[in-house]
Amino acid sequence: MFGEFIKRLTQPEPAALPDEDARLALTALLVRIARSDNDYSAREKERIDQINARRYNLGPGATSALRAEAETLEAEAPDTVRFTRAIKDAVPYEDRLAVVQALWQVVLADGARAQEEDAIVRMATNFLGVSDRDSAHARQAVDRAG
Repeated sequence: MFGEFIKRLTQPEPAALPDEDARLALTALLVRIARSDNDYSAREKERIDQINARRYNLGPGATSALRAEAETLEAEAPDTVRFTRAIKDAVPYEDRLAVVQALWQVVLADGARAQEEDAIVRMATNFLGVSDRDSAHARQAVDRAG
């Protein structure tokens, strides 16, 4: 279903993503983080929907539809390394900082930080080209927001 999209995303030099494709790719990364500890909870799904509602000004039906599409894409997408590198090449740094903050929001949505989630966030942050310092600031901002 997403074969052509994944192919475009993982080309050696991907072009900038149109807004809808960027939304889908970034949401799929959030889903991947949420699924990484094998406990994809309702709270994590709700948090992903909240992030998308705020970030893209979407209503409840649209956020659920975007997440459902991203869940399918995540299941078909290549390994996290190639996927996040492709996003890095296609998304400006400032937007990637916001993505890292969203990743931490998803990780902390269920009130627990699983080692698997921490590890994949560290890896994704690195491959997104975001510094450890900026990632730590993003996590701290999420912690403060509660």
